[in-house]
Amino acid sequence: MSQTPYIFDATTSSFEQLVLENSFHKPVLVDFWAEWCAPCKALMPLLAKIAEEYQGELLLAKVNCDIEQDIVARFGIRSLPTVVLFKDGQPVDGFAGAQPESAIRAMLEPHVQAPATVEGDLLENAQALFAEGRFAEAEAQLQQLLAEDNENGAGLILYARCLAERGELGEAEAVLDAVKGDAHKQALAGARAQLTFLRQANDLPEVATLKSRLAQNAEDDEAAYQLAIQQLARQQYEAALDGLLKLFVRNRGYAEGLPHKTLLQVFDLLGNDHPLVTGYRRKLYQAIY
Repeated sequence: MSQTPYIFDATTSSFEQLVLENSFHKPVLVDFWAEWCAPCKALMPLLAKIAEEYQGELLLAKVNCDIEQDIVARFGIRSLPTVVLFKDGQPVDGFAGAQPESAIRAMLEPHVQAPATVEGDLLENAQALFAEGRFAEAEAQLQQLLAEDNENGAGLILYARCLAERGELGEAEAVLDAVKGDAHKQALAGARAQLTFLRQANDLPEVATLKSRLAQNAEDDEAAYQLAIQQLARQQYEAALDGLLKLFVRNRGYAEGLPHKTLLQVFDLLGNDHPLVTGYRRKLYQAIY
């Protein structure tokens, strides 16, 4: 009947060990229920969900009151459902009747360590590692996250960016195609821009060649644009933004406004809160108006 090690049935013979002894190590929530009790059946999945979120910091014991009459008498259970929280071998809190999730969590809060936000931790760790250029380590964190939730939009997008950084552009695109909904629209656009820059860079002259061309002719617009793409592919964002902005100011009509379009793609890639985006968005606005 139990789905995890944290949720189990307690009987007259096992109550002492599973509930009272366990409660000296972890709080144990005891759900007194019966087969005929509709509110009990409505409450049970909610209690199970909460217990699972605590990942072992809270145990859930279920007592079938139709069968375990000795336990019912021992604790004076008079109505169902009744839920009792045990700590250090003693009942410390509880409630009778169906309760909303918020009330149950409020009852538990003083007694149980808050559940770990595993997904959030994995994603935050991966984001920090990616920002430091530690793509393989970020990818490992994301693989763990996506094994638990393969529809995590933010995780999928960052995973695709890790794949792209090691040249797996086709696989990265397939991952981005799996992102559902519009909740991560800007991040998705940024990741697709990254793929575009990496693909374009593969077909362009080497950086040294482009710099040599610009040294000979500072107004070589094609070389300036191609150098910016190479810099974007290498995450040299400030240099790329500077080159694109200068090209826009000098020749805003180059390739049907491509410098302007590319600047906006970089803004999507970095995100609105990035300090480079804040500064260069303002410079672009001043250049336009």
